[in-house]
Amino acid sequence: MRSNFRRSRRLVAYAAVTALATSLLAACSSDDEGGSAGSDGKITLNVGTFGVLGLKQAGLYDEYEKSHPNITIKENVIERNDAYYPKLLTQLQSGAGVNDVAAIEVSNITEVVTTQGAKFEDLGKAEGVEKSTYLDWKWKQATTKDGKTVALGVDIGPTALCYRKDLFKKAGLPTDREELAKEWAGDWDKYVALGEKYMKKAPKDTKFVDSASSVYNAVFAGAKERYYDKSGKEIYEDSQGRKDAWDAAMKVAEGDMSAKLKQFDPTWDQGFANAKFATVACPAWMAGYIQEKTGPEGKGQWDMAKAPTDGNWGGSFLGVPSAGKHKKEATELAVWLTQPEQLAKVFAKQASFPSTPSAYDSLKPSAATKAYFSDAPITEIFAGIAKNTPSAVYGVKDAQIGQSITDIGVLQVEQQGKSPEEGWEAAQKEIKDVLGQ
Repeated sequence: MRSNFRRSRRLVAYAAVTALATSLLAACSSDDEGGSAGSDGKITLNVGTFGVLGLKQAGLYDEYEKSHPNITIKENVIERNDAYYPKLLTQLQSGAGVNDVAAIEVSNITEVVTTQGAKFEDLGKAEGVEKSTYLDWKWKQATTKDGKTVALGVDIGPTALCYRKDLFKKAGLPTDREELAKEWAGDWDKYVALGEKYMKKAPKDTKFVDSASSVYNAVFAGAKERYYDKSGKEIYEDSQGRKDAWDAAMKVAEGDMSAKLKQFDPTWDQGFANAKFATVACPAWMAGYIQEKTGPEGKGQWDMAKAPTDGNWGGSFLGVPSAGKHKKEATELAVWLTQPEQLAKVFAKQASFPSTPSAYDSLKPSAATKAYFSDAPITEIFAGIAKNTPSAVYGVKDAQIGQSITDIGVLQVEQQGKSPEEGWEAAQKEIKDVLGQ
């Protein structure tokens, strides 16, 4: 999934080997680092995450350690989920080096439930867990056919658009969030048209959007038809949602409005820091990412508006691998981290939208986050989107299919000058390889 010639199988194999080696080393060293309770009764709980989940940033680990002086929490972060997830699978298979608590991205949850469910603790039976606390569809996503709940929901990804007011102003575009939302409401072609207008007076060395993949993901976030139907059959070739997202991405990829960056790579992070692009698809969890990668210089320069269509991109869960050394303590931590009170604190810090609806009426972003995004009504924007997002069907290889399309198909058109037909053909080859067809 990282080149044009079926790299996914080789990468997964490579990731499996390197992850296994890393896991074995971690397993060997964990005893030295307190993986087992020491003579003083203190233990270390390892939490595996991808990207910026927000639990650490919101101070939850520090808070938990204060009330549990025998526990130290260590967060092990891998930036990209396509690197994190193969390592998680390897750890689950070998039983070595597993984190005590493991984050799971929503596009992987169906595969985890279907093929790895036996390797996780049943958190639905954990003390303090009430099914009614969580969004019903989120609970179902992490529950096996026989009723075992392998993970608890952390956040969902109602998707807006974030934009830099300073760059819009220099390009002669309106900067008012409500005016922009009306200008492109219901039609991604209007968003693309605004990008063409931006490029006519674009500030030096800037582009309208970070990448065509960003546009693909934002459009696809609102798709009613995705990669699978309800029976589990792959429909990615004929899916109207996939076609609409691909068409929008191709207009961007073949134009001059994209910075052509690969999302979640170091160059993308640098693009944030150096103000290289004016807009980015902005699911709720992206707000924290923007703040972290852009830094203090971005305060008051970023703003947020509703996207042309409502949708959900991403979201996460926390599970407890059964091979962990501290299942009881890990379960207690996972349950505590996913309670409404804690998830409200994550929202306050970086606007990650909770999986617990009872928290919605009291959600308040921090003064710092509000100021960073120009006092945008963050809660209202994301809550409105969440209420109107269509129900989505995820399949076993949902993440792999999506990344084959964005990281192979879209990138070949955007970065290598291939035609949309050639890009889609390359994506299809990669998908068939992923699916073993």
